[in-house]
Amino acid sequence: MPTHVLVVEDDSSLRLAVTDNLEDEGYVVRGVATVAEARAVLDEQRVDVVVLDVMLPDGDGYTLCRALRSRGHAARVLMLTARTLEDDLVQGFAAGADDYLAKPYRLRELLARVAALARRGGPASTTHQLGAFEVDEGKRTVTGPRGAVELTRKEFDLLVYLLRAGDAVAKREEILDAVWGDVVVDTHTVDNFVSSLKKKLKADDARFELKTIRGVGFRLINPRQ
Repeated sequence: MPTHVLVVEDDSSLRLAVTDNLEDEGYVVRGVATVAEARAVLDEQRVDVVVLDVMLPDGDGYTLCRALRSRGHAARVLMLTARTLEDDLVQGFAAGADDYLAKPYRLRELLARVAALARRGGPASTTHQLGAFEVDEGKRTVTGPRGAVELTRKEFDLLVYLLRAGDAVAKREEILDAVWGDVVVDTHTVDNFVSSLKKKLKADDARFELKTIRGVGFRLINPRQ
């Protein structure tokens, strides 16, 4: 599954350079300039790594990082700042950052830091409650009232993607990009896998709903989120 990176940087030239180079490395990248835009992306789609500038036009990276952590978001955060005083470093890590890079930085170092965070992935304890089921991303397990639920690799990746999407509608094209990557498959493949998930999970629990949004994608309605 490709790694999704969000670049939050108000300098348009720098944001474009970082975004282009990350895409060249094989990441799926979104670039935004403000805290508000970053919040919208984090609410709507999967993000594995955030490259986050501290000084932004409508707020600061510390506040955004704290908000992200308070919601239990598992994305790794690399903070970028021109300020390198010890108090600034401590504030960044206290807000929940995973790594810190001072400006001006070498692009190769930034790429290496992002790669290291991507390899670490989300916290090993990242779990989701789906009705009576517990989904453990680290262990790649789904446990329900009758014990372990056997899912294929793609079924599990699809389920995690839908869980991470929260209440937002997951579009078919985005699911294909996130779960199947560069493998060319028909959009109906997603429908088939969703149908399989329903059969394997709904038999044991009717407290959540996986709705098909006609012509768009799917929405997971999960009362336990």
